[in-house]
Amino acid sequence: MKSNTQLLAQVTEFLSYEADLLDHKSYQEWLNLWTDSGLYIVPTDLNETDYLNTLNLALDDADMRRMRIARLENGESVSANSVGSTVRMMSRVRILEGGDQLVIARCAQTLNELRHGKLVTYPANVEFHLKPVDGGFKIEQKVVKLLHADGFLRTVSFIF
Repeated sequence: MKSNTQLLAQVTEFLSYEADLLDHKSYQEWLNLWTDSGLYIVPTDLNETDYLNTLNLALDDADMRRMRIARLENGESVSANSVGSTVRMMSRVRILEGGDQLVIARCAQTLNELRHGKLVTYPANVEFHLKPVDGGFKIEQKVVKLLHADGFLRTVSFIF
């Protein structure tokens, strides 16, 4: 298997940047990483691929992403009142497709949240559809497949 190490490095840098923005609550900058048609998806079924016709924990288009951010920044949701700190660990970045119009990458993510003195970990496989743009990428789709999406999830006050 031959890999494009330059593309892998660029994608890894972009994914790390996205994770850093979320960990530091730089939500407006995070919104700028997306295409207008981009979708943020957190499915309830790890085997499902028809996200538009099934139940999801999140299925956000541009308007829903902006509303989600507004709730987090303005405290308009119950979960925002007790927002904790997060640290995301990204690993195993792999390019699945590396075209001029679309780059598909998959990685492992462990999101650690500390809220009210309690540490909770959310492991996931994350797949990104990235649109190459001048000097980087825009997110066309982000699918976060939480390992325990079909089980108990406490109130979530962050974006995966």
